[in-house]
Amino acid sequence: MRTRIQPQPSLVPPRIDHEHAHDLAEMSRRLDGMPAEGLSLVLDDLVQGVANPDKGRGGMSADLTLRTLVLKQMTGYSYQALAFHLLDSQTYRSFAGLGLGDKTPSASALQRNIKRIRPETLESINRMMVASAVDERIESGRMVRADCTVMASPIHAPFESSLLWDSVRVLDRCLHRAQHFVDIVFTDHTRRAKRRALGILNAKRKKKRTELYRDLLKVSTKTIHYATAAAAALEQCATGDILDDLAAHALAQDIHHFAGLAQRVVDQTRRRVLDGERVPAQEKLVSIFEPHTDIIIKDRRDVLYGHKLCLVSGASNLITDLVIEDGNPADSTLAVRTVQRQIDVYGRPPRQIAYDGGFASKDNVVEIKALGVEDVAFSKRRGIPVTDMVRSDWVYRKLRNFRAGIEAGISLLKRCFGVGRCTWRSLESFRAYAWASVL
Repeated sequence: MRTRIQPQPSLVPPRIDHEHAHDLAEMSRRLDGMPAEGLSLVLDDLVQGVANPDKGRGGMSADLTLRTLVLKQMTGYSYQALAFHLLDSQTYRSFAGLGLGDKTPSASALQRNIKRIRPETLESINRMMVASAVDERIESGRMVRADCTVMASPIHAPFESSLLWDSVRVLDRCLHRAQHFVDIVFTDHTRRAKRRALGILNAKRKKKRTELYRDLLKVSTKTIHYATAAAAALEQCATGDILDDLAAHALAQDIHHFAGLAQRVVDQTRRRVLDGERVPAQEKLVSIFEPHTDIIIKDRRDVLYGHKLCLVSGASNLITDLVIEDGNPADSTLAVRTVQRQIDVYGRPPRQIAYDGGFASKDNVVEIKALGVEDVAFSKRRGIPVTDMVRSDWVYRKLRNFRAGIEAGISLLKRCFGVGRCTWRSLESFRAYAWASVL
């Protein structure tokens, strides 16, 4: 029977019967079963640099920090959205271990604490989860597969004109801040640099583009000179106020950092645009904000800006290992190391391992089998006889088909857990973001 008046709600919150709630409950059970060493590692990260961690106001616990990190990577929420859902959602509060009367952390507290967890800590926790999966016979590690992908850095398209404009506007902003501490005179070229950068993007003729580049290089060089002089003055600054002096010296370090990167951008632009030289990818700077970013050319067709990830998974599609590579090494140089790291994870080598065709080489087959692996299969043989890799054609076909399954795991990481593009700044945060997504 329908009524006009809403019935009085129950004082006891109902049990939520939903697939997402069931997943979170199982995840919570596994986190509860994690060795105490895992939370100790998180706690060590949270109190690192704190003189007296036993004094002062209590902050987020290690368990709450780890669980909110898992929630953030699983849902893709921003810190503001995560703070709201922890306030609003009974399921998320239960997963995070928050009671009805507990105060939920703010967005700034979530960011401050989550970003303190080091990638090494997350790697150790992931290995604990793999060990738990082995104990419960979810994963055996006897048959594994490896492949590589790329995770992009949080940068814009690295045109030299936009990099020069970034350099000018950041250094000019630092110079305006420096005027609070020292008496300096400079010309702000931010608007001029912006106009030249936009003109370069819209120029239809090479001659016109080159003229605009010359002027942009001119104002960039002037700004670098202003910044270098200001940094020297800030280092000699003595205002009599200790806090002001520390702030001035910190600003000088920032100026030195960005001025050095800006000079690299000027040099590579002059070499490429004015001198007509081909600058090698390993010598290029593609961002002054994320200078660690590598240029990854994938299959001679796609150019990506980020870092190469080498992933290993087992028959359960559980990601058992991750390495963030430096530069763009050939896949064939990574094959042996993946087996060595699997030995570290399981304490023994896998019985069978399957790779993409890029990992193939005769030397890799010999070295991997010397480590105790019985069957090694590459999706493309590259002239290697099947009998040298595995026992029979049937085993080769089975492993080749098995290898294709890691593509689904990589796709899931990119679509659902943020591996397609990192949203955290700095190389250390990039590594932590990747391990958090895997976890």
